[in-house]
Amino acid sequence: MPFSHHSHSGQFCPGHAKDSLEEVIQLAIAKKFQVFCLTEHMPRGKEDFYPEETSLVANEAAYFQEAQRLREKYADQIKILIGFEIDWIRPESRTLIEASLARHPFEFFMGSVHHTLTIPIDYDREMYVQARDLAGGTDEQLFQVYFDEQYQMLQQLKPLVVGHFDLIRLKSDDPERSFTQWPAVWERILRNLDFVASYGGLLELNSAALRKGMSEPFPTISAEERTPTTDFIEQGIRQTFAKGPSQVEWKDASGTILGPYAALPYVCVLFPMIFPLYMDAKAHAMLNNYTDDLVKPWFTLAFAITRQERARSPRCNDRV
Repeated sequence: MPFSHHSHSGQFCPGHAKDSLEEVIQLAIAKKFQVFCLTEHMPRGKEDFYPEETSLVANEAAYFQEAQRLREKYADQIKILIGFEIDWIRPESRTLIEASLARHPFEFFMGSVHHTLTIPIDYDREMYVQARDLAGGTDEQLFQVYFDEQYQMLQQLKPLVVGHFDLIRLKSDDPERSFTQWPAVWERILRNLDFVASYGGLLELNSAALRKGMSEPFPTISAEERTPTTDFIEQGIRQTFAKGPSQVEWKDASGTILGPYAALPYVCVLFPMIFPLYMDAKAHAMLNNYTDDLVKPWFTLAFAITRQERARSPRCNDRV
């Protein structure tokens, strides 16, 4: 059952994708998606605007209105969920997130970090270097700060889905580097993953990394970080992922980009993080105040992938 819980359109996120929101949905239908979550970016303060952005609150209102229209129009062809992707930039970001939730009845938000020390770390190399200089001058120091700020976001919001967990790799000197080379970074990663697992969260499988030149999606697993468990689970995810359109197939002749992300649960794959197998979809939905329509697709795939993990604890101890 192809589905995505992370998407952008050129209409409302011009720096991320192309074509209108309706064209993106039409392509999702053509690719046989059954559930598709709209997650344009939340409004940020003016000091954090990207060069192409103007009034983000007005953009959000227009996005929500159009999303409602399209959900009704295509209701008999696809299940559309209306959400947004957060930008955690500083502790005050929570106020902006709560304001978005108060303005519109969003059903979902993707928990993401795109800034470190308030500087965008995935926009371009120049900004990444600015952030790195503020962190002390090395990638290792910047990575530590990134995962500390991500941890703040996780504690404050406990998002059901964590977006591009290791985005900080993208503009670094060596995007394919193993995190285990830096013990202080590795310690923070394991801490963050333990926390996500503790509340039943999920990491997305984000294929934008492939489009941007990396050899693996976000999150990336280096050879040093692999175990038999991660290989088994990753194989299951890739087999399922292959049933839907690939990242390359998600761009048609007119340049339409579906997403540009493919969001699938990365259960047990990274380092590995074990999904709470004892909790069924209904219980998880009630616990986190999410609807079955939102949660069920993730659980369906998660249980299919993990069904052979018969005797494993919800918290795995075979980390590298």
